[in-house]
Amino acid sequence: MHNLLENYLEAADGAGSVLAHARLLINLTRLYEGIAPTHLGQASSVANFKSGIVVIHAVNGAVASKLRQMAPTLADGFAKNGVECTGVQVKVQARDEHLPARTSTQKPLSMRSSEELRGLSGSLPASPLRSALENLLARAVIAPDPAVGPRPE
Repeated sequence: MHNLLENYLEAADGAGSVLAHARLLINLTRLYEGIAPTHLGQASSVANFKSGIVVIHAVNGAVASKLRQMAPTLADGFAKNGVECTGVQVKVQARDEHLPARTSTQKPLSMRSSEELRGLSGSLPASPLRSALENLLARAVIAPDPAVGPRPE
């Protein structure tokens, strides 16, 4: 079974051209990792090779801009490694990496801060600022004052 699949993938009338192109892209990727500066190589990848042009996808515009400046050097690097490369084309293609959403942590107000905010709120006339301060104090977690020490039970 394995030989049948391999023969089909390598046959000219089967998926041979697709397999050959995939192998070429793997080799280009390895060469690119050696040619490109590490920080730029990590933020980009070889996407395609067509008509002698290596297509590289960068994760953002800044990386793409730097790679475009380096395009002649990259093309020369590919050519020196035996690839018939006439140029390098750089496109911005953000990677589909879903970062976990940050959860907000509630930071407690010190006892002194809460007392000062309460005093400020009491001295203000009825206004949106006073309402906002009262809302903040109602939702705030008040930290015990470290100078006082633990409360006796």
